[in-house]
Amino acid sequence: MYYIKKTIEISACHRLCLSYESKCTNMHGHNWIITVYCRARKLNADGMVVDFTEVKRRIQNVLDHANLNDVLPFNPTAENIARWVTETVPCCYKAMVQETEGNVAMYVADDTEDIL
Repeated sequence: MYYIKKTIEISACHRLCLSYESKCTNMHGHNWIITVYCRARKLNADGMVVDFTEVKRRIQNVLDHANLNDVLPFNPTAENIARWVTETVPCCYKAMVQETEGNVAMYVADDTEDIL
């Protein structure tokens, strides 16, 4: 099994739609750190799991300096963003989304049969 890890830093704002009162329902920003984990049983024709540049294009080019409420079709919690990353990047099985040094969300895909 081959594995890669790509870490991306983005700056973006969001506001959360919550069922309770919270200051996070106000627009605010973070310097997010997103870590993408990909794997494959076999390398592609170029000898890669997935090109690091492609990972960056699919994540950073969409989210960096954006209002996440405008570019994502869901409540942009760190947990939901982590799931979106795994669904957006080829061969991605896990993503970590760090809002602040102490606040990190992780999503791990259950589909181990889909490994290339």
